Amino acid sequence: MPGKVFLITGTSTGFGAEYVKEVIKNGDTVVATARDPSKLSFANTSEKNYLAVALDVLDKSSIDAAFASALDKFGRVDVVVNNAGYGLCGAFETLSEAQIRQQMEINFFGLIDVTRKSLEVMRAQKPQGGVIQQVTSIGGQRGVPLFSIYCASKWAVEGFTEALSHEVKPEWNIKLTCVEPGGFRTDWAGRSMAFGEIENSAYDHLDTRKLADSRNGKQAGDPVKGAAAMYKLAVMEDPPLRCIIGTDAFKLINGKLQTYKENIEKHKELSNSTDVDGYVAPS
Repeated sequence: MPGKVFLITGTSTGFGAEYVKEVIKNGDTVVATARDPSKLSFANTSEKNYLAVALDVLDKSSIDAAFASALDKFGRVDVVVNNAGYGLCGAFETLSEAQIRQQMEINFFGLIDVTRKSLEVMRAQKPQGGVIQQVTSIGGQRGVPLFSIYCASKWAVEGFTEALSHEVKPEWNIKLTCVEPGGFRTDWAGRSMAFGEIENSAYDHLDTRKLADSRNGKQAGDPVKGAAAMYKLAVMEDPPLRCIIGTDAFKLINGKLQTYKENIEKHKELSNSTDVDGYVAPS
């Protein structure tokens, strides 16, 4: 069995499908997962480098079974890519409670359940170690209008992953990376997008669907190149905790960092005014 073994969630379309192709192209092995794996089909695959399995991130038994199938077939899992997810678009007050909870269930809680299983598997295998990639978004670093709950789900993943990265023992050799794409020409903004279902005349000035349609297919990012960038991050000796991909995201994150810096400096006196009198910070 050549190279590394990848397990990728959400491979039916978009980044997930392109990532599978990239793994195969580079001579590695891939476990492609989807809720309905019978619909998956990729060129240049064989039983030696490819396995399609069912995985529903909302079903813990499905997650366990997918990893069990991967281990039974290939003996280990070197890279787990938490790619499954979708976008929920609409002004906050047009989003129903059911829509909000579903967004968090899939984009956050499903991801942490896959991450939990990944840690268990990577710690137990010999040699220990692996890479867990969380596909977040520039929306995990920057609030985007009409995507309040989507951004909340991605910010949650970012905070969870950063904290977790400080909990794992170095000797486990488990690396975590948040991949933060900008706009890419996948179907994320097309047929995969969900929209607010509550009518609210206060937001008549926002034509959500028209805005989404106007951007779909015109994004800067090429999904094939995006998948190639993700693969490069996965096989790095020491991958970063975070990496932006996309010229739009790169520009936006730099603007956000500049704004952060200016705001911190502007209010530094207030920020440093709250210590107990005589307090000395530990060395």
